[in-house]
Amino acid sequence: MLALRRSLTKALAARTQAPQVCSSFATGPRQYDGTFYEFHTYYVKPSKMNEFLENVKKNIHLRTAHSELVGFWTVEFGGRMNKVFHIWKYDNFAHRTEVQKALAKDKEWQEQFLIPNLALTDKQESEITYLVPWCKLEKPPKDGVYELATFQMKPGGPALWGDPFKRAVHSHVNQGYTKLVGVFHAEYGILNRVHVLWWNESADSRAAGRHQSHEDPRVVAAVRESVNFLGSQQNMLLIPMSFSPLK
Repeated sequence: MLALRRSLTKALAARTQAPQVCSSFATGPRQYDGTFYEFHTYYVKPSKMNEFLENVKKNIHLRTAHSELVGFWTVEFGGRMNKVFHIWKYDNFAHRTEVQKALAKDKEWQEQFLIPNLALTDKQESEITYLVPWCKLEKPPKDGVYELATFQMKPGGPALWGDPFKRAVHSHVNQGYTKLVGVFHAEYGILNRVHVLWWNESADSRAAGRHQSHEDPRVVAAVRESVNFLGSQQNMLLIPMSFSPLK
């Protein structure tokens, strides 16, 4: 009888406790920092590329007066030609909303920057990303070229592929084959997508480092582990504009 009472007491206590969420359902480390990075990709009309770049160079200060520009590049290799890529930093979504409201009231920006450039552009894309928890944005030691490598990972989030991906990235960095600028995880756009922004002194030094890494058993082992969770990948070679904070 005493054993039965104890069982009923334990059952009642379990029912009255707050429901617990199983950690195995999580897709990765929580994003506690509100800071995010908006990726912009503009496809410029082929005959208007020079005009577009000149206008941006002349009037970019009208846009950077409202929020922080991380980097602005032209795409040299990879995918469609006559393309530019730029990254903007925001404290949180409320900050971005305030910036957009301010831009909507800024007649000088609209007349000198926005409207002329829209006429020169075929298509625009936007993606919201966070830096992964184990990475911070690094500034390269000097001018160079950048590679944006984009990985489409299998569904499941960083809880599934985060650690192997981290090891693959660090295997390149630790051996000095390239410099890591940042690793970004998509929040809005195509999900389960990760962008790795690399820096090299030149396209040739990038090629040399890549060839050496392919012969390094430590890199090969880490990459082979990571590709088990990979769907597809692509990359672009980026050339920074003269006004780009990341050069």
